[in-house]
Amino acid sequence: MWKTPFSVDKSRGYGDMLIGEFHHSLDLKGRIAIPSKFRKVISGGAIITRGLDRCLFVFAKKDWQTLAQKLISLPLAQANSRAFVRLMLAGAADVSLDSQGRILVPDYLRSYAGLKKSASVIGVYNRLEIWDDRIWEQYRKKTEGSSDEIAEKMADLGI
Repeated sequence: MWKTPFSVDKSRGYGDMLIGEFHHSLDLKGRIAIPSKFRKVISGGAIITRGLDRCLFVFAKKDWQTLAQKLISLPLAQANSRAFVRLMLAGAADVSLDSQGRILVPDYLRSYAGLKKSASVIGVYNRLEIWDDRIWEQYRKKTEGSSDEIAEKMADLGI
């Protein structure tokens, strides 16, 4: 189980961190370009799945394996655990970069995230998040507006 949400993978070098915010368009087939600085991390393939807050999560296969092991160790008897495992695992799909650095986002995941034409690709250390630009902008503004309150809660966690 996750005891510390901020544990750091010591094997991940600085160059492998996924950080930053980029804006790209989806093409008619539902493909989105992955920013070049992120391509090395997912060059061996990746898993895309439903995320939280109406975004999609994209994990490199090794990071997905670590997460999946934690998910399947959650208590089966707890309804919230079962629901979360289903959300993450049932919606997962293998993706790989094409020759132009794009991945294909399956229809059901585009629908879940409300992806239309333009999207934001957000690096969040060990995963990418793909957001519809409009939804990301709303979320970002709301979060920035309550940053002091969030910082206080993080202080309670020792951050």
